[in-house]
Amino acid sequence: MERPFASVTVTEKAARALRGGHPWVFAGEVLTKESPCPDGEIVDVYTEKGRWQGAGFYNGRSLIRVRILSRNTNDKMDEAFFRRRIRYALAYRQQVMGEDFAACRLIFGEADGFPSWTVDRYGDVLVSEVLSLGIERRRAMLYALLREELAALGVNVSCIYERNESLIREKEGMTCGKGPYVAPGLETNPSGHAEICENGIYFDVDYINGQKTGYFLDQKYNRAAAGRLAHGRRVLDCFTHTGAFALHCAAGGAESVTAVDVSASALEQARRNAERNGLEGRMEFRQTDVFELLTELGKSGEKPWDYIILDPPAFTKSGATVENARRGYREINRRAMQILPRGGYLATCSCSHFMTDTLFRAMLADAARDASVQLRQIEARQQSPDHPILWGVPETDYLKFYLFQIV
Repeated sequence: MERPFASVTVTEKAARALRGGHPWVFAGEVLTKESPCPDGEIVDVYTEKGRWQGAGFYNGRSLIRVRILSRNTNDKMDEAFFRRRIRYALAYRQQVMGEDFAACRLIFGEADGFPSWTVDRYGDVLVSEVLSLGIERRRAMLYALLREELAALGVNVSCIYERNESLIREKEGMTCGKGPYVAPGLETNPSGHAEICENGIYFDVDYINGQKTGYFLDQKYNRAAAGRLAHGRRVLDCFTHTGAFALHCAAGGAESVTAVDVSASALEQARRNAERNGLEGRMEFRQTDVFELLTELGKSGEKPWDYIILDPPAFTKSGATVENARRGYREINRRAMQILPRGGYLATCSCSHFMTDTLFRAMLADAARDASVQLRQIEARQQSPDHPILWGVPETDYLKFYLFQIV
């Protein structure tokens, strides 16, 4: 059957990666391309021996030349194709998230077959980030399909807010910015706030000015696990952001909770979240640098907390800075371990896929040795299932979360 798409020929190295399930072809792996081969359009991918490997979005400006969409020669990549993909993604979330479908990640990029497209749901508000040109050129169709499929499930979308601020877009030949997507039936002047309920706790999501899409949905069940350990404990929640871990611990019966962040605006939102849930009386909010706080406590010898939570931002966003990131993670974990009493608890995590689980575990072992403590593992967890890990695509496996007792 004659294919309607242009084609590229790739190296054997790229073909092996594609056969292993990885969905990207890099710039140096494209040997030849058929002309015309417009950026953002679909191309077929062949080996030098003429074996078809799949079809995907081509972008000559990008380090990632081709982002694979399909490995099925029968797929036409038409509207019906994308509707099926959206329907599958929504059905999966309904199945694995249950009642938490009301606030979850609906589209998780390559893991759902939508290269570099993220959509988070906060009730009737959707927040979208597009980082690939192929998706960008089809976003009107994709948004319409997503709204239609959600409406069929009884969800009427009031607003689609685009958070397209990442500089990655410029490297892909797109502009950066944020704002409401304009289409009939959608709000063009949204409030910027949505309330969600996570594990029985209510949170205000600032989806216009908050980090990423406004809230970190991937830690949903890790926060519940952390909260279950909090009963009767004196908790220090480091890098609290808008207070999600802290509130789970307060709701879990902690004796006291101190929530620390360097951002005054994040702490103000955390206070509002505490008041919304009637937990402000059990919580203290402190604006300070976590590294400095832990250093001061280490020097003083005081041990005012017996449960410390470390949920830092990603210390590395590239393979080139992994070693620096490892030192940063080791330092904060070592300091936390030193100021915890024997029998105390530590929750610690990393959200960078470059800091692999193997590297993270080795770092924790080094930190424990330097702190002269031993770790008793309670749980090892990952991101919530609305952020599915696609085997063969290591970039989708990024969140490491550990609970320990210090012995």
